[in-house]
Amino acid sequence: MGDLLQINHIRKSFGGLEVLTDLNLSVRKSQVLSIIGPSGSGKSTLLRCATLLEKMDGGDLIYDGLYAARDVNGRSEYAPPETIREVRNMFGLVFQNFNLFPHYSVLKNVMEAPMLVQKRAKSEVKKEALDLLEQMGLRDKADAYPCQLSGGQQQRVSIARALAMNPKILFFDEPTSALDPELTGEILKVIRGLAEKKMTMVIVTHEMAFARDVSDYVVFMDGGVIVEEGDPREVIDRPTKERTIQFLRRMREQ
Repeated sequence: MGDLLQINHIRKSFGGLEVLTDLNLSVRKSQVLSIIGPSGSGKSTLLRCATLLEKMDGGDLIYDGLYAARDVNGRSEYAPPETIREVRNMFGLVFQNFNLFPHYSVLKNVMEAPMLVQKRAKSEVKKEALDLLEQMGLRDKADAYPCQLSGGQQQRVSIARALAMNPKILFFDEPTSALDPELTGEILKVIRGLAEKKMTMVIVTHEMAFARDVSDYVVFMDGGVIVEEGDPREVIDRPTKERTIQFLRRMREQ
């Protein structure tokens, strides 16, 4: 089974400060990969580079065999716009702060991108959007506006919106960090359900028990590099690197 996502020797600096250093990552179809690590370790920057929100300084970015960026003499050269468009259609992204359109109803938030970007028929998109809202337990909120929903409900709408594009891979950037503890559980349950349906996912998370239980693979990052990676139970329960041990000890003390 080939890799759905490959990131080779990625480098990224901001104003002379190197945030990602020669980092490699690959994700197989149906794999759930969690990225853990302290604040400022480069996790979100890695996600932003993978989803084309930031440009890498060096390295390759390959989706399902298609090069979004190719390393040429140590610099990332990006593909032409039509290839980038094709790549963008392959992934969905769920942000920590929902990023819903406040002036659109829940249903319109979910329908907008498939109609605008993928030019799909309204009737077909509407049916799929309502099915997705049903799946998220929000069918009765289709006509509501984001401000009328709880944080957990808003995050479930943003997951439905990402799924409406039929992505091959779904990225989550700290999907529960803006939520109260009791709302966190409902989002983790949704992600767990997607994992059971074999959705390919990359999740930046600080929920260690969740990362251990749901992921097939865990990456621990610190200082812009991957310090330790592998089977979640090995990395989280029996880490071998000192930096991983210290991080997990701090997480348990919180």
